[in-house]
Amino acid sequence: MISTIRCYRRMHLASNHNCQNQRIHVRFLSSGGDAKNGDQDMWTNARVSSYVGHTFPDFIEGWNRKVYRKVGYGLAASSTLAAGITAMTCDTLLSTSSIPAALLTAGTAAYFHVGEKDIKQKQHSVRRNYPVIGNVRYVLETIRPELRQYFVESDMDGRPFDRMRRAQIYQRSKNVDDTLPFGTRKNLYDVHAEWACHSMWPKTISIDRARHTIGTSEWGCKLPYSSSIFNISAMSYGAISENAILSLNNGAKFGCFSHNTGEGGVSEFHRRNGGDLVWNIGTGYFGCGTGGEHRVFDESCFQESLAEAEGQIKMIEIKLSQGAKPGHGGLLPKSKITKEIATARKLPFPPESDCHSPSSHSAFSTPTELVEFLARVRELSGGIPVGIKMCVGRPGEFAALGRAIVNVGSGPDFITVDGAEGGTGAAPPEFSDSIGLPLEEGLVLVRNILVGAGLKDKVKIIASGRITSGFGLVRNLALGADVTNSARGFMMSLGCIQALKCNTNKCPTGIATTNRDLMEGLDPEDKAVRVYNYHRRTVKAALDIIGAMGHESVDMVSSDDIMRRVRTHEVRTLSEHFPEVEPGCLLAGTAPERLQTVWDDLSPSRKWIY
Repeated sequence: MISTIRCYRRMHLASNHNCQNQRIHVRFLSSGGDAKNGDQDMWTNARVSSYVGHTFPDFIEGWNRKVYRKVGYGLAASSTLAAGITAMTCDTLLSTSSIPAALLTAGTAAYFHVGEKDIKQKQHSVRRNYPVIGNVRYVLETIRPELRQYFVESDMDGRPFDRMRRAQIYQRSKNVDDTLPFGTRKNLYDVHAEWACHSMWPKTISIDRARHTIGTSEWGCKLPYSSSIFNISAMSYGAISENAILSLNNGAKFGCFSHNTGEGGVSEFHRRNGGDLVWNIGTGYFGCGTGGEHRVFDESCFQESLAEAEGQIKMIEIKLSQGAKPGHGGLLPKSKITKEIATARKLPFPPESDCHSPSSHSAFSTPTELVEFLARVRELSGGIPVGIKMCVGRPGEFAALGRAIVNVGSGPDFITVDGAEGGTGAAPPEFSDSIGLPLEEGLVLVRNILVGAGLKDKVKIIASGRITSGFGLVRNLALGADVTNSARGFMMSLGCIQALKCNTNKCPTGIATTNRDLMEGLDPEDKAVRVYNYHRRTVKAALDIIGAMGHESVDMVSSDDIMRRVRTHEVRTLSEHFPEVEPGCLLAGTAPERLQTVWDDLSPSRKWIY
């Protein structure tokens, strides 16, 4: 006959009772109902704590200010005794035998110094309640990321980039062997696993063919740009160091690919080596605007900055938003505005006020005004390709932009789609984690609207957001991108170790900092070669994949070429996962219902989920 166990927990939760009044009583009842052992306090507080879970071990919970002082008095007495013995037995205080007493005395002084400071401060309750030893918590918190990265995480762990992806970048940038022994580490039967569909008749593609021409003569572009399919994404001077800028631009020059300036303006470090530049213009109009808190676009200032670059600027990108913090502005306190930053941004120096980057542009406020502004910038630049950068948010708003392009008969030469997984030096966590479409959904939406509106042959798509490998590059080409950008991938080619200190000005590798002592650790000449190596080998890996698919050109890649496991026993091509649309179907009214609905009904109140 099976006996039953009944557990009763009496918990005194009234505010006037101490939590130590909790007791757990266990009554063992036989089948006849007689108690074998009666009520017994078998579970002490310490044992209950081991099951419930406590922040501190018991020996730490027993520590308090009284115990701290008792230990301190004991140390003081020991120091005094040691000093007395040393004085009686040593001929001179400088002898080696006096070292233990000196160390004990110094340790006691440090103990009291830290302890009294902990008790007097009011910011940290743990330090106030547990003098001296409470500091251990903050030491461990400080080194926790390093301990996890080096001793805990596996090759497939780590965010935003796992160890395998980081190692691949390091190996390629150093031009060392990056082959994988003993087979894949990935479980290809996991949901979301992806692979390329190879051909029985593979081809070989020359790296010289890994380029795409951007610029629409029909819209006034007179200087189309032949872009690599893999380029450096936007990172501003100030967010990264001058040595990092010099390395990136020189590497871009070696490899004939472009370097996006970020919205911080075109600095002297961008111009020094002569690599191709994409000038990113944000809401602060740095290098092309005037004003303090309320910045406005200035045509003469724009043309002046363009002339200073002496033909180095190959494209211009109007930033509407970025994936890491879409719809969020920024502010650079005037105390952080150096002479070099002021020069790059065309700000007065010494600074007169803080430097503002509002959340929206002052030069335009509607899709039609945006299209007209792009045309004006293209005209002022002498025909350089002009595009926009955005993290896709409301699908209806992008559809409205597509309709404005059709109605005006002009538009951007390219659109950079920045996924919500994109990076930044510092952003509010809610914006990084919970706002904006990820790259895949945003890229497919932009592709389908441009194709459906008959604009895809004029407007090129640049994909940006956690792209670091040849396969990642190919996957985005398959989803509709013509070109890809990467920021953090190229940062790692410089030596970034993902220390996650970009927002502290304490980057240990000298990349995301303006601290000159840290910056000195980054040698621009050596790192430029690493940037070049990483680009070359990543593009070659992408071309090898495309060739293995049986294609002779990067333009032939389609969403039928990549498969994804959507359930344990079900796989789909990306074309099944993200169906493509027929060219011009939105204009003809024959697009898929949901896409046609968002094109036809552009009311702000329309609720449409992609």
